Amino acid sequence: MKSRLKVLRAERDLTQEQLATLIGVSRYAINALETERHDPSLDLAYRISSALSLPVEQVFPNPYAPTST
Repeated sequence: MKSRLKVLRAERDLTQEQLATLIGVSRYAINALETERHDPSLDLAYRISSALSLPVEQVFPNPYAPTST
């Protein structure tokens, strides 16, 4: 699943460790999400979006959303 997590985290001057601490996961979990080796659970996606003060769709764009042509 594509995500904007790395960019959004960097824009907020957060390290992987800091974000991980905010949402209660390991730094390795954040790294796995940023490198697309792991897809977040719905709960984790909501915790991340809440920590970044953004709607979940802005962090993890919906790959199934209809596109306008």
